[in-house]
Amino acid sequence: MSGSPEEARARAEAKFQKQQQAAEAGAKATAEHEAQAQAVEANTARLRSLRLAKEAAEEAEAKTKPAETSGKAKSVATKRKSSP
Repeated sequence: MSGSPEEARARAEAKFQKQQQAAEAGAKATAEHEAQAQAVEANTARLRSLRLAKEAAEEAEAKTKPAETSGKAKSVATKRKSSP
């Protein structure tokens, strides 16, 4: 392995710089991935709360008007049976 110590030092420095750049790129990619995961988690939580609120409102509405919805269902079924 011939070469001057200066060449060896230059190769080692270039290798170190390349490793540093790869480490920085990896850290940046990890940070972006984590930020995206947090955004997805926040959006999922928002949608879940909206869905639960909607379901609660539908349940409350169903409890206040049970006779009205069952009457409509029976009348539609009766109309279908008498049509043929």
